[in-house]
Amino acid sequence: MRPVPRILIADDNPANVDILRTRLSGHGYEIITANDGEAALEASRQHLPDLILLDVMMPKRDGLEVCRLLKSDPALPFMPIILVTAKGDPRDIVAGLECGGDEYLTKPVDHAALVARVKSILRIKALHDQVQEQAKQLTEWNQTLERRVAEQLNELQRMSRLKRFLSPQIAESVVREADDRLLESHRSDVAIVFCDLRGFTGLAESAEPEEVMEVLREYHSVLGAIIHRYEGTLERFLGDGLMVLFNDPVPCPDPAVRAVKMSVAMRDRVIEMAERWHKRGYDLGFGIGIAQGYATLGRIGFEGRFDYAAIGSVPNLASRICNEAKSGQILISQRVSSAVEHVAAMESLGMVSLKGLARPIPLYNVLNIEG
Repeated sequence: MRPVPRILIADDNPANVDILRTRLSGHGYEIITANDGEAALEASRQHLPDLILLDVMMPKRDGLEVCRLLKSDPALPFMPIILVTAKGDPRDIVAGLECGGDEYLTKPVDHAALVARVKSILRIKALHDQVQEQAKQLTEWNQTLERRVAEQLNELQRMSRLKRFLSPQIAESVVREADDRLLESHRSDVAIVFCDLRGFTGLAESAEPEEVMEVLREYHSVLGAIIHRYEGTLERFLGDGLMVLFNDPVPCPDPAVRAVKMSVAMRDRVIEMAERWHKRGYDLGFGIGIAQGYATLGRIGFEGRFDYAAIGSVPNLASRICNEAKSGQILISQRVSSAVEHVAAMESLGMVSLKGLARPIPLYNVLNIEG
């Protein structure tokens, strides 16, 4: 309701209008008037008064019809109506209330009764408007909440998809920037790490499935934490085999160095686990192969099941190098060795023939990280 309540006085008798206006304007109300039913309808729709004092007996349209039309119009706000009647018949009062009237006064209008009823109805109007405003705010807040929940759910779904192959901190960065176009097909210079357990096939054939699953859970848990720490991209894992990318889809300045440091950390932790496994009768080792070069990368799969894959000769080379690695070895290609010679102690294995490659290639075994 507005700061100064607006009251419409609708009566075809000018003397009655003057009396009502004089009595009410002294209380600070804004007064507008109408002298027949049609004018009362027009003034109500134009000015939207906070209260209408509506005479029942008026030309063109009587007060009951005006009241019925105003109360049945869904486009209008709540406008309380006090019906003013010269009749004292209770049936007329009932008819007025059934038309939607909120209160009634009988002529001649008593000054005290008039002011009391006006104040009472205006309090009801103020409370009604307050409830309406709160309901509107609640609707807006609910819509805002629904929108935010939908946005957060979408973000969580995107985060869940990205965390399948990205470290959490990189996935969060991609979601924060709201741009996962970097997952579309493209070419990139990447360092690729392949690793797997030595002796796992024999374990799978001889041990109970529950024992094999327990070994894999511990193995994946430990290596997964290390991959995340070094912000690698887990391209895939299949049983005991893992493939990890560096420099894609989020670039890093030292992909080969990160790959080698991660691999050394992996080897050290798997050696610790292998000692425990040995006490349980599992003879397992761990080998790693690393190569660097250009590959085509991007999402592959179908709706509802996507993976991130690297295609080209570099993933194949890293896999062949891994197959050549003995337990405890981290074998790297010549390009990787050139990139990490300032941080890693290595030994040359000379020219090595790898299965599936036409010519031998130089390989190096990483002994440790210097310093």
